[in-house]
Amino acid sequence: MTCAGRLALILAMVGGVAFAQGSGVGTVPPKDAVSVEVLWPNGAPGAVGKDFDDVPKLYCYPATGDGPHAAVIVLPGGGYTHLVMEKEGAVEARWLNQHGVSAYVLQYRLSPRYLHPWAMMDGLEAVRFVRSHAVAWKIRPNAIGVWGFSAGGHLAGELATAEGDPSSHPDFAVISYGRVDLDSSIPGTFGMEAITGKDAPQALVNKISPVLHVTKATSPSFIYATEFDEKVDSRNATAFFDALHRAGVPAELHVFEQGPHGTGMGQNLAKAPELAIWPVLLQHWMQVHEWMEGGGF
Repeated sequence: MTCAGRLALILAMVGGVAFAQGSGVGTVPPKDAVSVEVLWPNGAPGAVGKDFDDVPKLYCYPATGDGPHAAVIVLPGGGYTHLVMEKEGAVEARWLNQHGVSAYVLQYRLSPRYLHPWAMMDGLEAVRFVRSHAVAWKIRPNAIGVWGFSAGGHLAGELATAEGDPSSHPDFAVISYGRVDLDSSIPGTFGMEAITGKDAPQALVNKISPVLHVTKATSPSFIYATEFDEKVDSRNATAFFDALHRAGVPAELHVFEQGPHGTGMGQNLAKAPELAIWPVLLQHWMQVHEWMEGGGF
């Protein structure tokens, strides 16, 4: 069966069309996935419907070659109200494939139908699901990371700091302009009402603020931000790095001067050409830790 045929079959199984009726979201799947895996074939916990956007799923981009390979679950941004599946999903999956890493783009559940903790539950299940298929998919079970952008960066921070089932814990995290410190003194326009609802109690805000939950067990992290991001202030990145450093967690931080919110892989940006180098920095970090081919520095 062709790639397009496999995708059409999965879409028919979980809702029929990409733009689900009544979901209020209308997620467009990323391009070129080899296959799609539904995280909970018998229905996701907490699901309020059976439309396309009620069904968390992984779009699979396996690396070529014998393996076993490292793997990364990519978490697109979109403010928890939509998903930027191509620019902050499939583009990164293809880049990871070029470097011998299998990639899986996660379609997680979104507001307004789903508030906390459902996106986080989808993320934890995605890590567990990929790890449970390590043998069949030729993946190293101790080299499974997450890479999130914006809201997906917040989700990556939650997964990196989550305690509980080791099978759901990522071995490393990449956080791209993610809101990981919900301290109200940090400026920016990216709040968390989408998953907390309005007038959330401080206890809930603290619960979903990754910086407050960093321990020595937190996943090693690579953090990327731009100084003048108008939505997610770069102090999110520096605060999370400081917390990791205090806890003794391996971490690398890059804050670039230029660049607005949502720079993706940073390529071909006329007003911020320096950002083009940041994927190379990530490549070297992953190679140092032997999560990407070409290690042994």
